[in-house]
Amino acid sequence: MKKLLLIGLKDLQLMFRDRAALTFMLLAPFLLTIGMGFVTGRFSGGSTGISDIPVVIVNLDQAELGNALEDLFNSEDMAELLEPTASSDPEAARQLIDSDQASAAVIIPQGFTRSIIPAEGTMFDANSVPPEAVQIEVYANPSRPTGAGIVKAIVDEFVSRVEEGRTSGMTSIVGLMQSGLLNPQNAESEARAMFENVDETESTAITLKTDKEGAAATEFDLLAYFAPGMALMFLMYTVSYGGRSILAERAQGTLPRLMISPTQTAQVLGGKVLGIFFMGVAQVGILILASAVFFQVKWGDPLGMIALILAAVFGAAGWGMVITAFARTPAQVGSTGSAIMLIFGILGGSFINLEQLPPFMQTISKITPNAWGLDGFTTLALGGTLKNLTEPITALLIMGAVLFGIAVVLFNRNGLVQK
Repeated sequence: MKKLLLIGLKDLQLMFRDRAALTFMLLAPFLLTIGMGFVTGRFSGGSTGISDIPVVIVNLDQAELGNALEDLFNSEDMAELLEPTASSDPEAARQLIDSDQASAAVIIPQGFTRSIIPAEGTMFDANSVPPEAVQIEVYANPSRPTGAGIVKAIVDEFVSRVEEGRTSGMTSIVGLMQSGLLNPQNAESEARAMFENVDETESTAITLKTDKEGAAATEFDLLAYFAPGMALMFLMYTVSYGGRSILAERAQGTLPRLMISPTQTAQVLGGKVLGIFFMGVAQVGILILASAVFFQVKWGDPLGMIALILAAVFGAAGWGMVITAFARTPAQVGSTGSAIMLIFGILGGSFINLEQLPPFMQTISKITPNAWGLDGFTTLALGGTLKNLTEPITALLIMGAVLFGIAVVLFNRNGLVQK
């Protein structure tokens, strides 16, 4: 373990001695972030975030959950961020979006509440047919991607918390019934009691904190999107830089000499991979810290931010190792890594908000660590915590594990691990 760490730290030190690499890994994304800040007016208008996002609410459900979501958009906590208007016609609401009069339309279909809370007398009836899932539609304006993205994030958080509360509550009730602590005849009434306060915003969806410490953390800042977007895009250069060093050492003869030393092959390659991981963590960590220090971007939960950075670097490092395994020379790794960096930057939302892409492109974007990482950082900027990052972190960890497995197979096939 000690040898593995020493090899990894040695590669990290070599990276910090390479001025050209440091310029591309740290200075370039930092300057691009500043440029995006000027383009969007982040530095020119004195504003630190977004406010008065026009959104149209169409509540066809007119039941507990539909009313709760409508109340959330009209709550005092959302007053500075959103400017909601009500409509009863979904098509008219879509036309308002198409004519660029609002950022998004939230259409709550009829039966949304009943798809989550079954009708009375059917909750624990084995013979009853469960209602089909009914989804809320967020009709986004492609010309206002940031505002539409915030509206979608609020709806997603609302649905996530409702589903989380329903699942955990029903699990508890079933457990009480199995243990004999709850009479089955009273099970449905107890289950329905869970939803008695569903119309209270604080218990069902996100709330923007109004205290002095929390207010800035939940106000969405444009740089909270652009800063991680640039960092994640250049992260692909960093991991390919690490892979290029492996092939360079192989060509120079230093890697074979390491492998014939008393150090095990697994320790050598593990240390090289750990060095790539250290490089990625250092790069993203420095850029995120710089955005907080120089631009006063508030990232909220520090534990969630650290976990997300580690997961994003792990996922990107997996791609870096696969690129290295396919390449034959350091130059091939460099050219392929640069191409992948740009492609993933576009697909992952670093340049174009994913809401502007066609649905099939949004699906393809899920193969990139950029898309999942940006999803997580946006959640943090909106006041989310570690528990709200389960999906992006899990996806990034799975991505990294699968790609590392593929890379190991390719390394063995190509003879990279031979002494």
